[in-house]
Amino acid sequence: MMSAADVPSEVAWSETEALEQGRLLFASPCEFVMGAKELHQLPGTGLPEVAFAGRSNVGKSSLINALTNRKALARTSSEPGRTRQINFFLLGERVMLVDLPGYGYAKASKAEAQDWNELVDSYLIGRPTLVRTILLIDSRHGLKPADDPVMDLLDTAAVSYQAVMTKSDKLKPSSCSTIRSSTLATLETHAAAHPSLLFTSAARGNGIPDLRAAIATLVD
Repeated sequence: MMSAADVPSEVAWSETEALEQGRLLFASPCEFVMGAKELHQLPGTGLPEVAFAGRSNVGKSSLINALTNRKALARTSSEPGRTRQINFFLLGERVMLVDLPGYGYAKASKAEAQDWNELVDSYLIGRPTLVRTILLIDSRHGLKPADDPVMDLLDTAAVSYQAVMTKSDKLKPSSCSTIRSSTLATLETHAAAHPSLLFTSAARGNGIPDLRAAIATLVD
């Protein structure tokens, strides 16, 4: 089992090298491994893990499908709260991509939603193989109060996270600069936040190569 001391740091590639390594990594086979509804079900592979977190319906599953060039690797739905377990995907025998249940609105009981939140929180602060959390934010709305508890949790646990804007194809160009500035200003107040912001679109592929590159730097 990988310990916290074994977690790799980012590789210092040039931008061109990082993009190529990201392309090669995500051209590798990717397959669903398992879903865990309780902590004791989490797999013990020892591989580095990159987790995708965000509000319900922010587009986690769609982004994972776009990154891996699969149409239905991760199940997508127009109904918020469809991901009700922690799903693990093995990429190239080198890294686990982890799809976390969304927080915020979902068609579920308060007790069930609370169970999801506790499971996600426990995973985020206690997983020694977690090398980066990708915090997804709907670019049309920016950060919301529902994002604060997760960001504070990651800050307290010193778990590095990268903010990534989703659905940028639906964002009005006139709003992009304002959303970018306000989001970066908030991220600067959080100790564990990575000092950069990516805009992505699963539908059009915007920003996908850059996110692949960012993940690739964590693997080798």
